[in-house]
Amino acid sequence: MNILERMTGFLLEQGGPSIRLRVKREIFGSVPEAEETALLEEIMTEPVYRLVAACQKENGWLGNGFHGPNKDAGPYENQEVGVKYLAEKGFGKENTVLCRAMDAFQTVPLSDLCYRTHGKVYDEFQFAANGQNLIRCACIARAGFTDRIDISPQVQLSLDSFRRVLEVDSILDVSRTVRSSKYRVFHKNEKWPCRYHLDILAHTDSWKSPENCRMLANAFEKLMRQDRTELIGLGAASWVGHVLGTLGCYTEGFSARTEKDGVQRMQLETVEWMCRCGLYPYLPSLQEDLAILLDSVDDDGICRAAVDEDFLHGISTYGGQQIEADWKTPVRKFCDITFRTLLCGKYAGVL
Repeated sequence: MNILERMTGFLLEQGGPSIRLRVKREIFGSVPEAEETALLEEIMTEPVYRLVAACQKENGWLGNGFHGPNKDAGPYENQEVGVKYLAEKGFGKENTVLCRAMDAFQTVPLSDLCYRTHGKVYDEFQFAANGQNLIRCACIARAGFTDRIDISPQVQLSLDSFRRVLEVDSILDVSRTVRSSKYRVFHKNEKWPCRYHLDILAHTDSWKSPENCRMLANAFEKLMRQDRTELIGLGAASWVGHVLGTLGCYTEGFSARTEKDGVQRMQLETVEWMCRCGLYPYLPSLQEDLAILLDSVDDDGICRAAVDEDFLHGISTYGGQQIEADWKTPVRKFCDITFRTLLCGKYAGVL
C-alpha cells in the first residue's frame, strides 16, 4: 500500500467519529448521507459536545465568554472556542447549535458586553493584529459560514497585513517605543500579520491566486529570517491609552518548529494552515517541514513525528486541534497527529 492508503486505513480503523467523518469528506470527497448522519449523532454523545450545546444562550451565544475562558466560562464554554470546537469536529450548516452561534455573530453588536471588552470596540483596521472583530471573522471562516456572513474586508486586511512585511525592513518601521512601557507598540492605522489573519486566510478561498500565494510565502520567508538576532522574537502591542496585547502578532525568527527538551517538535496547526493557504510550492521551509512529517509515517500508517503536543492538545484560542474525544490511550493521540499530517499532505497537493 502507498502512504495515503496506509494513513487513511489506520484512521478509518482506529479513529473516532470526527476523524472518520472528515477523512471521508476531505480526503475521499464524499460520505453517504446515512453514514454522515450516524457519525454526527455519535459525536453529539461526546461530553464536550453536550457541554457546548448546554451552555448556549437564547440569542445563540455560547457560554459566558468570548475570547477563551474566564472565571465565568470554562475552556469550551465560550463563543470563540465553542465555535472552533464544533467546526473542527465536523459540524456545519446542518447543526443547530453552530447555526445559532453564527446568528449571534450576526446580531450581537461588537460593543455588547458579550465580547468582554467593557463595551469598547477595537477596530481591526486601526489596531494592527488586534480587534474583537478579527476573532469573530476567524470563527466565521473556520465554521464555513462566509457565504452567509461577509468577511471579505477582513480577508483583504489579512492579505494586506502580510504584504506589509514585504514593504518595510522590519517591525521597527511600523512600531514605536513608549516611555511608560517596556513593550513597543504599533503605530495607529498600521498593519502587521498575526495568527488570526493566517487563520482567516487558511479557511477561505476567495483570495487565492498564484500571485497572492507567492506573496504570502515571501512574507513568511522574511519572517523566518534568523540572521538578525537583535530582531528575533521582537513583537509589538497595541496602544489604546494603555498597552493591549495583540492576537499573536508574528515576529522575526518565526518557525513552525519549537524546541523542547533538545528536540525539534512540529506545530502541526502552523504547517496545516500554511498548506491550506497554498504556500507549499513557494516555501522551501514548508516543504522541509512536510517531508519530516511524511517521512515519519510508519508501515502501519501512523505518523510518529515529534510534534508540539501542548500546541495540539485540546482546542483553544491560540492552539489545539484535538478532535479525538480524549487521549486516554496512545493510539488516540496518534490518530490526531496522523490526521493532521494527512491534511497537510492533502492541502499541499502531495497526497
